[in-house]
Amino acid sequence: MGDRVLKARKGCGRWAARLGVFTAALWIGAGALLVAQPAQAATGGCPGRLAVTLPFSTGEVRVYKTRDQACAVAVAGDPGRRRPMSVSIQPRGGYPVRDSGRFTRYAGPVTVHAIHRCVYVKGSVGTGSVDSGWILC
Repeated sequence: MGDRVLKARKGCGRWAARLGVFTAALWIGAGALLVAQPAQAATGGCPGRLAVTLPFSTGEVRVYKTRDQACAVAVAGDPGRRRPMSVSIQPRGGYPVRDSGRFTRYAGPVTVHAIHRCVYVKGSVGTGSVDSGWILC
């Protein structure tokens, strides 16, 4: 009878060790998700790499590029108060895609398909604005 109790305790120890490893893995995974979120927030939701930054007096427009898409976000220089913001991106030979309204941090993201095409980007925050001309050619 003593052997049965000993075997049961060994089984519990293995189970508890596996549970401990599983719990640790969950905490590490949750920590990785928390660290990854601010990086996505910094891009304003645009996929790809930062290709161009267009600064102006009240903020900047960030343009991101993937293999087949271009994306733009207008970011306020001093976020917090609600004010008019807008951003638009237009592929050469296509129609512009816009986002505008009264925002606190950024306008956008706006995305267009731009495989081997230049894009024209405009953005504004409050009274300041910028216009890129044809870029990413």
